Amino acid sequence: MSTPADTPAETRGTTPAVTPADAPTAPPFAGQGVVVTGAGRGIGAAVARAFAAAGAQVVVNDLDGAAARAVAADCGGSAVPGDAASAEGLDALVHSARGALARHGAELDIWCANAGVAPVGGADAAPEAWAAAWEVNVLAHVRAAELLLPHWLERGSGRFVATVSAAGLLTMLGSAPYAVTKHGALAFAEWLAATYRHRGLRVHALCPQGVRTAMLASTGAVGEALLAPTALEPAEVAAALLDALAADRFLVLPHAEVADYYTARAGEPDRWLAGMNRLQRQLEQEGAL
Repeated sequence: MSTPADTPAETRGTTPAVTPADAPTAPPFAGQGVVVTGAGRGIGAAVARAFAAAGAQVVVNDLDGAAARAVAADCGGSAVPGDAASAEGLDALVHSARGALARHGAELDIWCANAGVAPVGGADAAPEAWAAAWEVNVLAHVRAAELLLPHWLERGSGRFVATVSAAGLLTMLGSAPYAVTKHGALAFAEWLAATYRHRGLRVHALCPQGVRTAMLASTGAVGEALLAPTALEPAEVAAALLDALAADRFLVLPHAEVADYYTARAGEPDRWLAGMNRLQRQLEQEGAL
């Protein structure tokens, strides 16, 4: 560090000229309006905080109103608790979110469809479990897009982020409803990207494996065996998402190895399925399934 005695006499007492390289850089999402569903905890809360730190104005949604308000207070955002899956709930959420963002001079630019459920069970899972998985993991995305697309397409810009999970690229042993509906979430995100990219819509599928959240803990022995060893912190997943948005990548893979698994699944499906079945038998023998 230089001191006045170290500074050339001709420059003492003057203010250095500011060059473009010296000028402060605006946060990457400054002025952007972002809605994150299921953001009272876990990945959603981390994503909300990451966007806020990057300069965005954030709306925090969760069924748990107290949790939503706590995260919103933590990141300087707005809490809009409520249902992010039903048609009525989403209509109310979009309307309220737009109002909250407008009060801060922002529009609804980015929608993070993060809310999800992970019921356990196979083909014999309760009808209520299947219905909840379809509503929250798939139809919530469809209904949100229906409400958001008209304005986004008219102005020529908008971003839709779907929290898909690596289960949407691969599968999830022990939970047929989760695996099947996450594949549906990925398929819808792909369809949106293929259909509307030329009209300014950017779509991103967030596909982590294990993340240290309450949802992972709820999966019990299966999650402990399959996901816990390589589980990431929610903040690491959020950082990977913002990096992918900056690079305009569709697939967001916080666990880099998922790309190799996805390639193997597509290139050698029989071999991949045989390997998954070996893992299924191992989990059965260990009593995890």
